[in-house]
Amino acid sequence: MFSNRMHYKLLSNGKNVVNGLIEIGWRNSCCYSGKGLGCGFFVVLRQKMTEVEIYRELGALTKNKNAWEENIPCVASLLASESVKVKAKVLCLLGEMGLLYPQAIKDAVPKIVALCDSTESLLRERSIIALGRVGRGDYRLVEPFFANLFRMAKDSEAGVRLGFIWASENIATNTPDPYQDHMPLYAELLHDSDDKVRMEAPEMFRVVGKRRPHFVKPHLELLQHISETDSNRVVRIHCLGAIKAAGGENFNEALC
Repeated sequence: MFSNRMHYKLLSNGKNVVNGLIEIGWRNSCCYSGKGLGCGFFVVLRQKMTEVEIYRELGALTKNKNAWEENIPCVASLLASESVKVKAKVLCLLGEMGLLYPQAIKDAVPKIVALCDSTESLLRERSIIALGRVGRGDYRLVEPFFANLFRMAKDSEAGVRLGFIWASENIATNTPDPYQDHMPLYAELLHDSDDKVRMEAPEMFRVVGKRRPHFVKPHLELLQHISETDSNRVVRIHCLGAIKAAGGENFNEALC
């Protein structure tokens, strides 16, 4: 759980300190958690903790994976923070928590989705990446929002578009089938104006190609062309990797 910068109370019998539903949110600068966790505790953020102190506590918790599951409600409540820095850190941590404990993070998923509409590009980027990690843990948690996530590929900020590709790769690692009809969108990202986006876009074809080669075959000619003509060496290498993942050392072999 959070370190001694935060006040907490444990019951020796392992029962919840407060029975029933405990609101997860902000109240008089305090953060409460404890809905059905079976961990027998609640955590109260010390009043007037600074952004730096909260950020430090989140960093310490990030390293203590054994305490993740019981602290998910409290961490999720910090999405209500006014600090962009804190919320961005929380999104990173929730994503990793959701990969390991997807069912425990279920209630936080709509809050993460809501931040995809933030005016802060950093929060849009971190939220889509977090959803990718959660979706890798259990696709069913992001399935209700899945179709709406593809708009992030058109975001004005390159970091968000890059985050969208990372998220897609994560989900497709364990659940590739929903992407069958969306591969043309990733083909468009091969022509993105940002080098980092173009460097990552072929990786989606590599991830999907290893699992569902026939999803990638309609785009092999384009991948081959880019592997021979793109000015960016990493883009060229990644396109060749995608072709190889789909079944061949080159375009002709992959088609067979």
